[in-house]
Amino acid sequence: MTTTTTPAPPPTAAVPVRSRGRRRGDLTASSTTGRIVKYALLVLFLLVVLMPAYVLIVTSFKSGSEIGVTGQWNLPKEWTTASWGKAWASLGPSFGRTFELAIPVAIISSILGAANGFVLSRWRFPGADVVFTLILFGMFIPYQAVMIPLRQIVTSINIQPGIPTLILVHCIYGIPICTLIFRNYYATTVPVELIEAARVDGADLLRTFRSVILPLSAPGFVVTIIWQFTSAWNDYLFAIFLSNTRNGPITIALNALAGAQSPDYAASMAGALITSLPTLAVYVLLGRWFIGGLMAGSVKS
Repeated sequence: MTTTTTPAPPPTAAVPVRSRGRRRGDLTASSTTGRIVKYALLVLFLLVVLMPAYVLIVTSFKSGSEIGVTGQWNLPKEWTTASWGKAWASLGPSFGRTFELAIPVAIISSILGAANGFVLSRWRFPGADVVFTLILFGMFIPYQAVMIPLRQIVTSINIQPGIPTLILVHCIYGIPICTLIFRNYYATTVPVELIEAARVDGADLLRTFRSVILPLSAPGFVVTIIWQFTSAWNDYLFAIFLSNTRNGPITIALNALAGAQSPDYAASMAGALITSLPTLAVYVLLGRWFIGGLMAGSVKS
């Protein structure tokens, strides 16, 4: 009787614990270095962006004798708010008029864009794509190309220059971008089943838009309101053609303040800060929903 012995399997080579720990340590060190470089670049970019704001703020609190090229980075020796008072005295009347311009423009153009976007995205009709293309064509017409014809049209129909004329022009010019944003939003975010259910319940086009679509349109309205408010508030080209310093927005008053023969640089800096505060407040208050609203219509849910 013979006995067969099975050979023992060869021993498995063990991975040295030291080399495994070294590899993990190298990965940790490289990720730490990457984070340090990333945050260093972010801080550098932040400083570059904040440098003009620093000069604006510091210069606005300086007296006239301290303002110069060589000392623009220095803090004021004596902090004064006289320049802020002078800037507000010049910009104050136009400050309220600019709110009268920007708020209606943002609301009216957003509602018109929402209506156009809903019709062009969900209620198909012959030539819908052609109509949408023609509406978008308005986005690519530069302001400079229509200034003279627009001025002639306003003069020929006896519309007085001022805030009402600017509201009309900005609403018309804002329709293309608002239509594009809402069309993409409704086409990719709002379920078709909601519209079909409203149609089964007997709702017509207007009732469906008012009762079903508008309550779901908050992200789109945030984007268009921020966009249109900022565009109307910062506009200068339409304002200089269709208004004047007595009935125009704040950008014309700021230009008059900064463009004098003997400009007061401290007052000009203070005026620039006063002019930018409302748009900054809008972005601070609504900015958390701005990116979400833009991305809401970018992918199909």
